[in-house]
Amino acid sequence: MTLDQPRQGYAADWKRTLYIMFIAQLIAAVGFSSIFPFLPLYVKALGATSNLSIELLAGLVFSGQALTMAIASPIWGTLADRHGRKLMVERAMFGGAVILLLMAFVRSAEELVLLRAVQGLITGTIGAANALVAATAPRGQTGYAMGLLQVGLGGGLALGPLIGGAVADAAGYAAVFYVTAALLLIAGLLVWRGVDEQFTPAEESTGQNTSFMAKWRHIMTAPGVMMTYGLRFVSQFGRMMLVPIAPLFIQTLLSDTARLNTFTGLVVGVASGTTTVSAIFLGRLGDRIGHRRILIASTLLAAALYLPQSLVTSGWQLLVLQALVGIALGGIVPALSALLARYTQAGEEGAVYGLDNSIVAGARAAAPLLGASVAIGFGLRATFVVTALTYLVAGVLASAALPKPATARRQYRRR
Repeated sequence: MTLDQPRQGYAADWKRTLYIMFIAQLIAAVGFSSIFPFLPLYVKALGATSNLSIELLAGLVFSGQALTMAIASPIWGTLADRHGRKLMVERAMFGGAVILLLMAFVRSAEELVLLRAVQGLITGTIGAANALVAATAPRGQTGYAMGLLQVGLGGGLALGPLIGGAVADAAGYAAVFYVTAALLLIAGLLVWRGVDEQFTPAEESTGQNTSFMAKWRHIMTAPGVMMTYGLRFVSQFGRMMLVPIAPLFIQTLLSDTARLNTFTGLVVGVASGTTTVSAIFLGRLGDRIGHRRILIASTLLAAALYLPQSLVTSGWQLLVLQALVGIALGGIVPALSALLARYTQAGEEGAVYGLDNSIVAGARAAAPLLGASVAIGFGLRATFVVTALTYLVAGVLASAALPKPATARRQYRRR
């Protein structure tokens, strides 16, 4: 099989699946991201029924969901390789619709934290979508496919916060969860009706039935995979440190806080929008010149752009710098996803991207707590400095220790 041929066992019209998943990813991302701008403020509005502080609960509302997702994602991913990737996408979207609807009826911050933890166990749309697309797209087109998925994700992340912030200001926080649940339901129905997965389990085609642990061990010992996972953790860690403090930091920059939710959504949305624009271009460029090069350049650029954000004195300055850093982030995400596809074997996509989603979730669990700790100990602005240093470390590691895919494949064949 050449790099430009579709994977064995799938229809040659792999682009149909890609385009449908692009639309579904866009809709789901709008839904999930519409709640991001105000979650810390929603926690504050709900109040606590225990002795836990609002600041701690604001961190747990992000970290709890990420922790449970880190536990569940590798299991869901391996089940995808056995029972189908489309099924896992449907599970994540339909399950998310139910859980997000229930969040509209919570009575305390503690109940919200509990439902967010359940959400982490059930959802994971990004990892499921990545596995489905990676399993169908030719390896030589992986950068383009992952870049287009990132466009859907980034487009959703750009629109969602704007919609969520506006709805929250106009109709209250609970109304946003109704919108989110409806969007996830629509995305799930689109995948259910539109994607035709011709799935053959790898175990059935090879006659081997590999255990969960054996498959994970096989993937993680492939040349380049552990370093790629490490870079995924570091890059996501840097990005997520800012999540719990962003609304609070923006509040200090605005003279009029009447539209705090809307402006916070604008900042998040603009960054996601520039990520969307750059992802498809840099994904295609990576297919031509190498995703390793794109990754190194993008992480170093992100470090250079996060540092001056610690010095801003007005909202528009932060908005501009966030827009610029989004360009760099648009190169990081598809490059790492494409490298994972290049370093691993066909038939392992569910497990590969399940583990990948677990790594992302682990970073999302730890980063908000560290970000909040840095903000408490050294001030809100110090968090941007730590983020810049994190991306600098990622760039250095990628340059020094990440093998070229061709070299990794030769080493893999000699194993």
